Amino acid sequence: MLREKYLIYLSLSAAFILLIVGLACDSLTVEKYHAHGLVATSSPIATAVGLEVLKDGGNAFDASVAIGFALAVCYPRAGNVGGGGFALFYSAETGEVSALDFRETAPAKADREMYLDKNGGVVPNASLIGAKAAGVPGTVAGLHEISKRYGSLEWYTLLEPAIKLADTGFIVSDCMEQTLARLSDKLSVFPETRAVFVRNGTTPRSGERFIQKELAATLERIAMDSTDGFYTSETADLIVGCMEKNSGLISHDDLSGYRVKWRRPIHFTFDSLDVYSMPPPSSGGVILGQILKLIEPYDFYKYSPDSPDYIHLFAEVCRLAYADRAVHLGDPDFAQNPLNELLDSAYLDSRRQVINLEAAGNSREIGSGLPEQTEESESTTHFVVADEAGNIVSLSYTINDDYGSKLVVDGAGFLLNNEMDDFAVKPGVPNLYGLVGGKANEIAPAKRMLSSMSPTIVMKKGRPVLALGSAGGSKIITTVAEAIISLARFDLSLKKAIEHPRFHHQWLPDTLYLERGGFDINIMQDLISKGHIVKERDRYSDLNALRIDDNSLMTGASDSRRCGKADGY
Repeated sequence: MLREKYLIYLSLSAAFILLIVGLACDSLTVEKYHAHGLVATSSPIATAVGLEVLKDGGNAFDASVAIGFALAVCYPRAGNVGGGGFALFYSAETGEVSALDFRETAPAKADREMYLDKNGGVVPNASLIGAKAAGVPGTVAGLHEISKRYGSLEWYTLLEPAIKLADTGFIVSDCMEQTLARLSDKLSVFPETRAVFVRNGTTPRSGERFIQKELAATLERIAMDSTDGFYTSETADLIVGCMEKNSGLISHDDLSGYRVKWRRPIHFTFDSLDVYSMPPPSSGGVILGQILKLIEPYDFYKYSPDSPDYIHLFAEVCRLAYADRAVHLGDPDFAQNPLNELLDSAYLDSRRQVINLEAAGNSREIGSGLPEQTEESESTTHFVVADEAGNIVSLSYTINDDYGSKLVVDGAGFLLNNEMDDFAVKPGVPNLYGLVGGKANEIAPAKRMLSSMSPTIVMKKGRPVLALGSAGGSKIITTVAEAIISLARFDLSLKKAIEHPRFHHQWLPDTLYLERGGFDINIMQDLISKGHIVKERDRYSDLNALRIDDNSLMTGASDSRRCGKADGY
């Protein structure tokens, strides 16, 4: 009897101890490490597709192509064949980082006043909704270029998973149900879009099978004829027909003339790290570089990831960097981009003198620090892939706003982008996301609109240690910067760095945004006392990342702000 009581006592004591430990450690994260391959995307379905390609003998580049097309089916808010993007690659064979630009271009008939009325005012929604909002898509050409240069598997094989997902369907997730329901009114404007996303007056529900036969046929044409299956085939006819019906501008010549461009990555150092990111027409790399280089000399001994003094410093640095973004950056084939000057140490030293560690600056009084020679949607998506050989892909692509222009190409089953809004529709006038731009980013035929996409690869002592990128429009750059600082300066785990509450400043509007529920009232009051205009906003961005340790083991993380997944083997 005494023995039984003693055993019961021990059991209860052990349970109590486990409860206390569990309560104390409920915020701890356990990182899984993988030796052979890793994928992190915004869709568990796409993650599974990429992982299967790796297991079947494909490399990271093959997997990225399969993921890109799979997302076009199962993640239509941002995944696409009707948009464009950027990718960074690390080749284990050469040890080099390269950058691919498959950004959309303005149609030949575009002009800088195309969204203005007779009085010079901006026509509401003209650059956001419908065929006239669309730039010439680059995704198909971009994914084909990746396969052609780096891939090891047959092109058709890489599209098979996406074709099957479209033809036989996939199960709608809670996240997809919510975004479709939220935008059902906008997705009902065009009958072609209603036929895909608002069938019988309702959007697809969680647990239902979602089938897209017309999209499957489009993907089949691409699989059979590669880029010709999109840019010069029946699909091209359908796109041009959509333009003619809906007052759009894209022509057969625009489509057949589209070309990807290889760019030289932006490269800078931060602490002991070598950071590589995207050059113009993405502003991501150079502005990320300015933020990190401006903040680099500061001693972080008194800061924590959510201390008001750190948030204040970060905001002031961003204020300066985004002021330069508005003036100097655009398509390098059309505008001078003073990249060396913007990242010059003497210039950054002079800009740093503007920062007051005790009080917020005034954006109306702070412009670019250089003489003169602007935001996109939160519905970009980013994914990362690494394989056993050490190859890495960090890729961001988008149709801009949630579900792009809200216009599906009749008969082809895919949404067109509304990337034309990423131009400075009228210099000095903010776009959908509050960013302003100048002459460097004004509309011109065949020009590529400025972006904030920031696919990034980080090296240390000559080997890759981190790959990351995010959705979030103008907030992409600050999201990536905060993650790198959290890892390098605050020594957070990858998952904690991604999940930490975010903050953002982009010069104009002169507002410091904090994620709602992420910061207590004392932090906000401290920032307000420093002179910041503080606004809370819903959780934002969608960061996917992978990290490689000294033993070449990989761990990944996908942002809980959306419904993605990281997995490996």
